Amino acid sequence: MTIPMDWPSLVGFAGTACIIAAYAYLTLAKQTNPYVLHSTNLLGAALLTVSLIYHTNWASLVLEFFWAAIALTGLVRAWLTRGKDAT
Repeated sequence: MTIPMDWPSLVGFAGTACIIAAYAYLTLAKQTNPYVLHSTNLLGAALLTVSLIYHTNWASLVLEFFWAAIALTGLVRAWLTRGKDAT
């Protein structure tokens, strides 16, 4: 089975790199910035979704929907609680 290395596949690899980078950041950083963490995850999910639209895998597409929803929830929570930790 040969899988073409077309532009949707390259976009998907970039998305995978974003999600791996976000997980590494979460694991290795002494203190994380929620905007960096969740934005990177959201970008990764978006890029993988683009790839999955062209090379459909429904299970992975559903996973990316929830990954993006969780990242958006994290961004909204970070924005709503901004500045409250400083007091």
